[in-house]
Amino acid sequence: MDEQTQGYQPTTTHAEWGAGKPHLLISRGDDERMVYDLTSDEVTIGSAAGSSVLLEGADPVHATIVHDDRDEYVLTLHGAGEMNANADEGPEGERTEILRTGARFTIGDWTLVFGRQEFADHGRPYGGRQGGELSDQPPQPQRPDYRADRSGEERPRGEEVRDG
Repeated sequence: MDEQTQGYQPTTTHAEWGAGKPHLLISRGDDERMVYDLTSDEVTIGSAAGSSVLLEGADPVHATIVHDDRDEYVLTLHGAGEMNANADEGPEGERTEILRTGARFTIGDWTLVFGRQEFADHGRPYGGRQGGELSDQPPQPQRPDYRADRSGEERPRGEEVRDG
């Protein structure tokens, strides 16, 4: 353990808005791999020239990821592809899911995997798997109002805030 984590006792996954280094691991085949850090509130994935993530063979706007007011990263798959959730299709054939660490989706030959450090990934309170599961895990307190973080001055993203 490094100096920052010594003595750390996990409590909730309600870290600072945008914390936990959210990113996408993107791969195709055995030799194409890249990491895309999610540092903006809306990311477009596709083959259009203005896409945040430009993928050969994708629809012009194949998917979007929006960082919402609840500090969740929400994927909307506009084009064909697989995703973790068995989501109902929207009126345009799009499907939506909240991304959690390890969530995988595909766009053509590309595989994209969402990652975020567990202490900030709202789906696993009290230290994630290390803090207990289901009935052994106490409920976490209400989520902070992240709108205050978004409406004020630009704040550095990805900073870790831990109790203790």
